[in-house]
Amino acid sequence: MAELQAHDPYNGEWNASMAGDFLWSNVNFGEAVAEVMTPLSWSVIELTLEEWTIVPGHLPAGNIGGLPYLNLSTYASVFRALGRSEQALQEALEGTGYTRLPEAMEIPVFPLAKRSLLAVLLNVLGLQMRQRRAVRGLPADLAVNPAWCRTVGQQIGGAASAAELVSLWREGIEPHVRDSVPAVLGSASHASDYTSQLRRDLTDLVGPNDADKLTSNLSGGSGELASLGPLLGLARVARGEMDGDVYLAHYGHRGPEEFELSAPRPAEDPGSLERQLAQFQASGEDPEAMLARQRGAFEAAWARFNERYPDKVKAMRPRIDEVGPRARLREDTRSEYARDRWVVRQFALRAGELTGLGDEVFFLSVAEMLDLLSGDGHAADRIPVRRDTYERFKALPLYPPLVRGRFDPFQWAADPDRRTDVYDAYTSLPAADLGLVGPIVGSPGSAGRAEGLVRCLQRLDEGDQLQQGEILVTAQTNIGWTFLFPRAAAIVTDVGAPLSHAAIVARELGIPAVVGCGDATMRLNTGDRVRVDGGRGVVEILGSAGSPR
Repeated sequence: MAELQAHDPYNGEWNASMAGDFLWSNVNFGEAVAEVMTPLSWSVIELTLEEWTIVPGHLPAGNIGGLPYLNLSTYASVFRALGRSEQALQEALEGTGYTRLPEAMEIPVFPLAKRSLLAVLLNVLGLQMRQRRAVRGLPADLAVNPAWCRTVGQQIGGAASAAELVSLWREGIEPHVRDSVPAVLGSASHASDYTSQLRRDLTDLVGPNDADKLTSNLSGGSGELASLGPLLGLARVARGEMDGDVYLAHYGHRGPEEFELSAPRPAEDPGSLERQLAQFQASGEDPEAMLARQRGAFEAAWARFNERYPDKVKAMRPRIDEVGPRARLREDTRSEYARDRWVVRQFALRAGELTGLGDEVFFLSVAEMLDLLSGDGHAADRIPVRRDTYERFKALPLYPPLVRGRFDPFQWAADPDRRTDVYDAYTSLPAADLGLVGPIVGSPGSAGRAEGLVRCLQRLDEGDQLQQGEILVTAQTNIGWTFLFPRAAAIVTDVGAPLSHAAIVARELGIPAVVGCGDATMRLNTGDRVRVDGGRGVVEILGSAGSPR
């Protein structure tokens, strides 16, 4: 069983998969945490696990090689115990943005005794109630959160003693971090469950392409989508409509490593804005024109719906109009959650200053950091082995998004025939024996078709290699990749679902996208020619770099 506290993830054994036969997924987590975490970053996640644990004694998530993975077996076991079908489970996973499981992939389950099933049901109901309550209060909470973060940040900077800093954590920061979890989970379900069902209904009526268009236009006329805010804000700075300091105040907490506490935020490095602005101006991109074109595509699709189903217009239009507000609430919540993490980073930096530990503080857990501030510094002796473990994991390739059973990242990385889409401890077939030929198939992310040359990027810092009109192929994207999207003719990812970052942003900008392919980066190389059909979720390989296929 994946028992709580089954291992110490900080003393060289960062591997929850060793707890037993479970299926783990970092698809949704991976958008927020793209790199190996420091122990402090993971321990903040651990602080919140109790808030969404539904099976007593079983972790909802674990640390595998420094990356967070959701334990899908826990949820599958609950579905099985409640008599729900495999299809219902798959729809739930896709709806929440986790993944479309390969057909042959089995989710291991564990039995739930009848006496524990009642506790599970009570936990599920309690979690749902907390989430609904949090969603109702979100508009007011989001409005005051930036001011709260500024005030607490000033208090952290002004803390003259370790005791004062500990008091700030216990009385303000920790409760705030814990209380924000139901809002994040609730806003995600509030948007994804609703939109997934609507997309299915629309697809049955008008097909995937128009269903895609009718569930885009999320910014609408009433406000921008938070995921696009940094990109649209940069365009305003370029036109002289926004001051750089105002830009950083609005968007300086967002970035590719916004949930890694050791990573500086853009607002901490004003030079980052100058560099982004120079790249933006050199590209000649116009994201607002792209949004305008997509709004036109939305209106055209709605006109076709009107003509084809006049008797359904009255019932369907309010459902479509509801998608945007729900999506904006979800994205705003995630943005403020990232701002909260910046406050935790500020706290850690100040703790490092007051204790003399400096950046080494990121290799402690939250509890150990508080102990250190209270005069107990014994945990500092563990830092060297933790730093070594961290560096060794960071040197490895990105792990598969789906992991079943016991997974050794070093053994996997040393295997020349390793698969990057999925790892199954009970199946050792090489990729060539698993039918990885023909078209690459994923989930429809954003409708439309594009043909062009592949640019395969492993990391965001390679982004300057992407040329206008190329097909961007990468493992997964987060908000830091948004600046590259307008250059791409299409986007293809290994990881993702119809409501993941790549899909949402691509739809808003009208860029074809296929997400959740699993094997795209295994099968494609820079210079290959492909045809991307975002509506069907298919990528056809037309030719390899230098020769036709």
